[in-house]
Amino acid sequence: MYQTILVPTDGSTHAERAAHHAVALADAFDATVRVLGVADVERAAGPFNAGGVDREFVERIVAESRAAVEETAELAEGVSVETDVVRGDPAKAILDYADDHAVDAVAMGTRGRRGLARLLAGSVTQHVLRHATVPVLTARNTDADPVTDYDDVLVPTDGSTAAEAAVDDALAIAEAFDATVHAFHVVDISAATAGSGLEPPTAQIDRMTEAGEAATEAIAERVRDAGIEAVTAVEHGFPSTELLDYIDEASIDLVAMGTHGRTGLDRVLLGSTTERLVRRSPVPVLAARPDADRPAE
Repeated sequence: MYQTILVPTDGSTHAERAAHHAVALADAFDATVRVLGVADVERAAGPFNAGGVDREFVERIVAESRAAVEETAELAEGVSVETDVVRGDPAKAILDYADDHAVDAVAMGTRGRRGLARLLAGSVTQHVLRHATVPVLTARNTDADPVTDYDDVLVPTDGSTAAEAAVDDALAIAEAFDATVHAFHVVDISAATAGSGLEPPTAQIDRMTEAGEAATEAIAERVRDAGIEAVTAVEHGFPSTELLDYIDEASIDLVAMGTHGRTGLDRVLLGSTTERLVRRSPVPVLAARPDADRPAE
C-alpha cells in the first residue's frame, strides 16, 4: 500500500507529530520516509523583497529549513529515511515533490482549534488536501503522546463513492496493525429537518437511518471478508459532533475518510465536516480521493 511517505516539515511540534505517525506507517509497511523542507524565500523576505534579497539571506533561509528537516529525520529511527530541501511556494512545492517522487502518502501537521499552523497548515494544508493525488494524513498537536499502535480505525461513510475512497487504506492499515475497523454513519438531522416537505421528517429520518445501516454494513462485509474485525454504528445528530464523540467513546486511534479531489471537498462527510475534524480530531485523519481521481499505478 505505502512504499514512500512524504513528511513536509518546518520543525514545528505539529510537523513532528505527523512524522511520528509517518514512521509508524513506514515501519508497518516497510516504507521509506522522505522528509521535505520548503524554503519559502519570498515569504521570509516579506516587504523587504521588493528590491530582491542577497545570497546570504537565501542561504540562511535554506539552512534553517535544512536544520528543521534534519531534526525531524532524527525521529525516523528504524526505518529508511531520505531528506531534501526545495525552494518555492510551500503548497505547490509539496504537491510537485509528491508527484515527481511518486510518493504514496503525505503526512502533515495541523495546529488545531484555533486554525491551521504556519507553513504547513492553513491554506497550505487545505490546498494539499484538496489537490493531492495520494492520501494525506493530518495530525493535530495535543498534550497527549501520539498513539501509533492503531487498535481501532474509524471509517465514516455516507454510502457515496467519495466517502468509500479510504476503505482500502483503512483495510491495509487495520491488517498491518491487527486493528478493528469501525464503519460509522451519521444521520444528519439538520438535513432531515430541512427537507422538501414532501415527506414527514420522521419518515425521512427512518429512510436515512436505513440507508446509513446499509452503507456501514457494506463496508463491514468488505472488512470481514478480508479477515479483519469490523463493527458498525449509526448515530443521529450533526456529523462533526457525532464523529468527535464516537472517536472518544470508541477509543479510535485513526480516522480514514474520502475526499472528492480537485473540485473541492465532498458533501456530508467532507467540506466543513472534514475541515472541522482535521482541526479538532485528537487522532490523525487520513483523507483519500476516489480511485477514479487517483493516478494509475
